[in-house]
Amino acid sequence: MSTEISPRVTDEEDSEASTVAIYARTSSKSQQFGYSLDEQVRQCVEHSELRGWTVQFIYRDEAESGKDTDRPMFQKMMSGAKQRWFDVIMFWKLDRFSRSLMHAVQLEADLRESDVGLFSVTEQIDTTSAAGRFNFRNIASAAEFERDMIQQRTQMGLQALAMDHKWPNDRPPLGYTKLPDGRLSIDSEEADLIQEIFRSYLGERSMPAVAGALNDREVPTKAGNQWCPRAVGDVLRNELYTGQYSVGDLTEYVDEYRIIPDELFEEVTDIRLRFQTESMAREKMQPSRKQRIIDGVIERYSEFLKEESR
Repeated sequence: MSTEISPRVTDEEDSEASTVAIYARTSSKSQQFGYSLDEQVRQCVEHSELRGWTVQFIYRDEAESGKDTDRPMFQKMMSGAKQRWFDVIMFWKLDRFSRSLMHAVQLEADLRESDVGLFSVTEQIDTTSAAGRFNFRNIASAAEFERDMIQQRTQMGLQALAMDHKWPNDRPPLGYTKLPDGRLSIDSEEADLIQEIFRSYLGERSMPAVAGALNDREVPTKAGNQWCPRAVGDVLRNELYTGQYSVGDLTEYVDEYRIIPDELFEEVTDIRLRFQTESMAREKMQPSRKQRIIDGVIERYSEFLKEESR
């Protein structure tokens, strides 16, 4: 979620003062005090006033990830920088601005071409000077290193779980429950539903038909929702039901996780792939035929409305 740009101009203009665009970001709506949007903006305004700078714009991105620059208000700010609406972009901390060294360094270089500098309240980054640009690159490198280390530790933890055939989150697939030790246990009732879906597809050869039949009987998904063709397809493609456990870089056969035999899975897969191949091989529908179908649908719907209004 993002919030609109909030222009803020001081009462007294100083022709020699730098004009500032404040950028604030949170990664969630429940960000604690000290990281909140309002607190980030407050500290930036205070520092601007201390330096005699004029705040012209405030850009706020709420609940937006910092892993890349695809953030609504961030993009509007960068567009304003290219048009030289302001001289400096101020933020509370570098990781509010960018968490990627590649993006941060490239962004700083792009901004420099527009004579727009960067200023961090907490790290004292000021890229309007050579020393500031050097300091900026060092801090950005440290931020990137920290992020890489977090990713590495996360991957190591995932591998440790995989070695013990544990499930990595609290949402096990349909057919299983998660035990206190993290491993999976087959839910007999859900396992019966899995087998029914596979065998129904063999007869129907249609995911929408299988989904429709389940919904007619008011059989919910594991999340309690109605079935759709995609949900049926997710079941039919899940190799875990044959005991093939894949988490992280580890793939192993776990007999206790098997719900259906290999032959049934392979037969269903052959049908799915055959229909996909046939669908790809079909010629595109002629525009005239497509229009006739559309007109027919509209006509039938109009007749239905007339009947309902009587």
